[in-house]
Amino acid sequence: MSLLEARNLAFSYGPREVLRDVSLSMSSGEVIALLGPNGSGKSTLLRLLMGQLRGSGQVQWNGRDLRSWSRRDFARKVAYLPQSPAADPEQSVADVLRMGRTPYWGPFGIESEYDAQTVERIASEIGLTEFLSRPIGELSGGQRQLVFLGRCLVQEPVALLLDEPNTFLDLRHQFELAQLVRRLSRESGLAILMTCHDLALASAMVDRIILLSEGKVAIDGPPAQALDPILFSRVYGVPIERIDIPGVSTPVLLPRIS
Repeated sequence: MSLLEARNLAFSYGPREVLRDVSLSMSSGEVIALLGPNGSGKSTLLRLLMGQLRGSGQVQWNGRDLRSWSRRDFARKVAYLPQSPAADPEQSVADVLRMGRTPYWGPFGIESEYDAQTVERIASEIGLTEFLSRPIGELSGGQRQLVFLGRCLVQEPVALLLDEPNTFLDLRHQFELAQLVRRLSRESGLAILMTCHDLALASAMVDRIILLSEGKVAIDGPPAQALDPILFSRVYGVPIERIDIPGVSTPVLLPRIS
């Protein structure tokens, strides 16, 4: 049984139809990139899968309808990183990470020893230990993004929904994020669905690519199958060519500039 099953999803903002007849599934340990031009419905789809928006169709997590989950139980299973996460700039990194444990806190917000240990463990795993006492407002954009990802991981979810997690990250930190994503999926069985605009990075780090075009799924498959330059040229409206690198199983798509 799939961890996530979504069937025939549709959503409109007033008269503007954003998504229609979208279906997808996701299994434990799978990494999926959700691609598409701006306005194709990627962020809206993530919010539907989280229950933050209500449209038509059906969403099931672990075989249970999304509407049957309590917010507390759902937050113990699924973590979400929006495009523009927020925190008080005076909050310490440790306090921001600690907020990921709120679904597990006892009455009156009492934290357990295990909560504190989880924060310390995640901080160590993603390289944040030296920043724990610093206000998050003093960090660079890339460092803050890593803190917000850490807050998601502190929830100990079985699935991560990430909306453009590469925002503010330079090339090195994008590479490190890609490595982290692969490690989490392989070692912890974490399922990850992420929106992304970097076609090369997406092709290198994911098991499947889902391409949205005008609110519908244009293709859903492994990178070698899904990265069709003719299809991507049509969807993005720019000439795109496919580059197959000897010894590398995953091709790369690049804009063709004449």
